[in-house]
Amino acid sequence: MITNLSLKSSLVNQFISEMRSTSIQTDRMRFRKNIERLGEIMAYEISQQLEYKTETVTTPLGKIDMQVLSLQPVIGTILRAGLPLHQGILNYFDQADNAFISAYRKHKNDGGFDIELGYLASADMNNRPLIIADPMLATGRSMVETLQLVLKQFTPSVIHIACVIASNDGIAYATKHLPQAHIWAAAVDRDLNADAYIVPGLGDAGDLAFGDKMQH
Repeated sequence: MITNLSLKSSLVNQFISEMRSTSIQTDRMRFRKNIERLGEIMAYEISQQLEYKTETVTTPLGKIDMQVLSLQPVIGTILRAGLPLHQGILNYFDQADNAFISAYRKHKNDGGFDIELGYLASADMNNRPLIIADPMLATGRSMVETLQLVLKQFTPSVIHIACVIASNDGIAYATKHLPQAHIWAAAVDRDLNADAYIVPGLGDAGDLAFGDKMQH
């Protein structure tokens, strides 16, 4: 399942337009903040899909039954670009446990790349909702290989993939290999270029958020 938040008129589109704009996106603090804001919006949207229980709350003037989360999710992120999106989700699921996964494109001399996976540092995800954040779902390979690594060790009750911009190719690839996952995208773009970057996209989210990196 895919939910594209940009299909409705909302502040989602305002934040994305600023992140795409070459005249605005070079302000790193504003770029990170806009990703964080989108993470908060996604957290609210995802929260409507989770399970709740009734809990009696005592106020200064009485008691009332309220709906609260039955189980806190685990919020995962793919380093490094996913950190601001992760923070936005964590701002709302402030009692959640967390997971951090190292994954990046290791470029080859022929212009292609492999997905290099490193460590996984995580709370127990078994039978718990997993929300995993990565701003760009381009080819979908990083997300699929990351979750395949996770699923070798844990069995989440449900998987929510949160991204800022997804490509049609990335959605198709992730859906094929992870049919149980719900994909949440702030926007969906049609094309990938020869370097497998989303077009029109916004560029390299990790570099815009944290500075240029050396290629390995």
